[in-house]
Amino acid sequence: MLRTALRNVLAHKARLAMTVLAVCLGVAFISGSLVFADSTTAAYRASLAKDYAGIAVVIEPTYPPGAPADRRRSPLDDALVARLAAVPGVAVARPVLDGSVTLAAKDGEPLRADDAMGRLAAGYLPGADGTDPRHPLTAGRAPRSAGEVALDRGSATAGGYALGDTVTLAGDGPVLRMRLVGLVGTHDTRVTSGGTLAVFDRSTARRLFDAPGGYTGIDLSAAPGTYPVELAERVGPLLPAGRAEAVTATALANQQSVYVDTRTSSYARLPLVFAVVSLFIGSFLIINTFGMLVTRRSREIALLRAVGATRRQVVRSVLAEAALVGLIASALGFVLGLGVATVLPDVLGTGDDLLPRGPLVIGPAPASASLAVGVGVTVLAAWLPSRRAARIAPVAAMRSAGLPPAAAPSRLRGAIGAALLVLGAGLLLSLGGAKDASDDNLRTALLGCGVLVTGLIVLAPLLAGPVIRLFGRFTARSGIVGGLARDNALRDPRRTAATAVALMISTALVSGLAVIDHSSARALDAQAAAGLSADFVISTRNATTAIDAAAVRRVAAVPGVATASAVADSTLSTGALAREVSGVDPRTVGDVMRLRFTSGSAADVGPGRIAVSTGFARENRIGTGSRIRAGIGPGQGDGDRDRTYTVVGVYEDNPTARDVLADRGDVQRYGFVRGSVQRVLVRADAATGAGSADLARRLRAAVDHSPLLKVQDRAQLVREQAGVAGDLITMVFGLLAVGVVISALGMVNTLAMSVSERTREIGVLRAIGLDRAGVRRMIRLESLAVAGYGTLLGLAAGLFGAWRVSGLANGAVPQYAFAVPWGTLALVVAASLAVGAAAAALPARRAAALGPLRAVAAS
Repeated sequence: MLRTALRNVLAHKARLAMTVLAVCLGVAFISGSLVFADSTTAAYRASLAKDYAGIAVVIEPTYPPGAPADRRRSPLDDALVARLAAVPGVAVARPVLDGSVTLAAKDGEPLRADDAMGRLAAGYLPGADGTDPRHPLTAGRAPRSAGEVALDRGSATAGGYALGDTVTLAGDGPVLRMRLVGLVGTHDTRVTSGGTLAVFDRSTARRLFDAPGGYTGIDLSAAPGTYPVELAERVGPLLPAGRAEAVTATALANQQSVYVDTRTSSYARLPLVFAVVSLFIGSFLIINTFGMLVTRRSREIALLRAVGATRRQVVRSVLAEAALVGLIASALGFVLGLGVATVLPDVLGTGDDLLPRGPLVIGPAPASASLAVGVGVTVLAAWLPSRRAARIAPVAAMRSAGLPPAAAPSRLRGAIGAALLVLGAGLLLSLGGAKDASDDNLRTALLGCGVLVTGLIVLAPLLAGPVIRLFGRFTARSGIVGGLARDNALRDPRRTAATAVALMISTALVSGLAVIDHSSARALDAQAAAGLSADFVISTRNATTAIDAAAVRRVAAVPGVATASAVADSTLSTGALAREVSGVDPRTVGDVMRLRFTSGSAADVGPGRIAVSTGFARENRIGTGSRIRAGIGPGQGDGDRDRTYTVVGVYEDNPTARDVLADRGDVQRYGFVRGSVQRVLVRADAATGAGSADLARRLRAAVDHSPLLKVQDRAQLVREQAGVAGDLITMVFGLLAVGVVISALGMVNTLAMSVSERTREIGVLRAIGLDRAGVRRMIRLESLAVAGYGTLLGLAAGLFGAWRVSGLANGAVPQYAFAVPWGTLALVVAASLAVGAAAAALPARRAAALGPLRAVAAS
């Protein structure tokens, strides 16, 4: 029986190729998704992590708690480096000058500027041999003066720079322009995974990083036999008391690991999500194909029974054949999946470098999943129909060969499917009172969606009849050919349902995410419109950097600007709580912010007087007229930082005004960067109008095209507020597009086998007068009916799920409301039907090519 199984595999090469293709595609989708998600997560972790290889102890300067950026001076100097190098157990004491600058590409656009952890800068600190081992030169020379800079090769390539070009950059202040004199290599994963690196001479780095005469750190390597903890204890007494500390690299790496785990938690969940989606789509493709294959071999199995094979031997023979096919297809699918994982970052990446880059991470999970799905699902797919075929008496099986299988609906299937459908709908309906996206609510939503889709899958063969008959009213317009297409789709409801399920799952996920994405965009737009009356916002990328004062004056003088109101951003602490505070000019804030006061007025804001949001008021149990003890900015030990403020107004929560409105002078006095502003809200005059492209260009020119600053109109602000959620939706859309492609190929495979199965029937139709065009039209209409069936079920599931989970977004965005993107859904329907039409092309051509006599004579 084993030899029979092997010979059977080799005897039907075309059938073998089609089966291997089905399994291979399913495995490729699963392994590719897992490898892609693991690789992206690893690259994202690398983009946040500093490499401490070869370092035992790090000397870091310490500052008073919350000291502002402009009051930090490093106590680490050359004399301290020399003393540390002489400590027994220290192999090398290497000074470090590290900071951050933002680069602009050659065309003036910011270069990877939104990657806060990847905008690296350093000083070139040569050793005794005249080279810096941290930044080995690969081209040109090291920077020697204030007007020179070196870049890593990746940044130079991304920015379009060559040696000798002028590089535009900004640290924390005015724009700088330097000549590119060298290219350096680096092993820092924050750079190699998509960040940028600029290297300056020692004096320039000290000036830019605010470390005159000193360094930002000192790395110590331990001599053989010296433990890091022991070395830290030895060097501790040599450090300036209260101004520097020695920390082991292991401790810093552990702290970093906790931070990276927190930042990458959403990416860490992606492999599981993609694996579940892949398993669903790939498994149905495999089960459907192999189920048809075994059903077609009923006569062959009956012949084996007739010559003495037992039922168990027949089943084992089929399972051995399935295992062999699954093993071959798993290996091919895994390799193909690596290609998919390699291409996906380029397909899904955006101009903002959404996806960090790195090598492929091939762990045990993708390989195990490939084998489990390729072999396990294939064997399971063969086991169920082989048991049914083995139970049939040999004579009955040989008589029934070539006839369609019975398709009687099962009451048990209907009961189970209805129960699952009710349970899934009930779980989703229970989210009606949800006000936030807590872990419990998310688990309930995911479980409800999963159970709902499972119920539809179970019910799909029973629903196929009514829905296909409904579509038959449209196909009937094509005459007898349309009726034949309808009857072919109804011939085996299980096969029709299994073919449509893969498309149903993809359509459900795409339509559901499209609704959530559309609703979120409308909510964010409404939120921005509700809080902002300015037409443009010029801002820094964080509160610890500042807009140059001269740039603020230039913005106010730009033609077409009616109002330019500067805002100083910082934090306001009330005990253990820290909230965001906006320092504004009460005379102009009403022109650029839409503030809805429940009591008081913005005009009353001034020194010592603040207005608070309703959320802040509720949290602190205060109102207009209340007095509150609070401190603005970081705690730097100034005696007057904590003071009593009088609340002069309460306004509705506003993302532009944030939690507290205070006098700009108060915030500038105690902010992260003294005397600075972090935003300029610009309102255009009536003649210029909102969203003017010319005004946007003039504003960028007014801030000297600084890569440190963002000049955004309202639409750009909405896209930015979508944040990581929008990025993840983009990634999921891309992966689901791959799922739609897999569904299309599955339909091609199923239709091709269906045509092969109906060879004699097609021959009879040709013999009684149906021409080739009619055969092709019949296959296409059948495919469109199946695709329409899967699309209809998918739309119903996706819309219902998106409707019920809308409450989870209300906590984060109060303006969120369920909104249907009719245009997008129309495109989804059109794309699904196009998938059905395209899937029928090859099978229809093959069916039309069959000669009548040859087809009728086929056994």
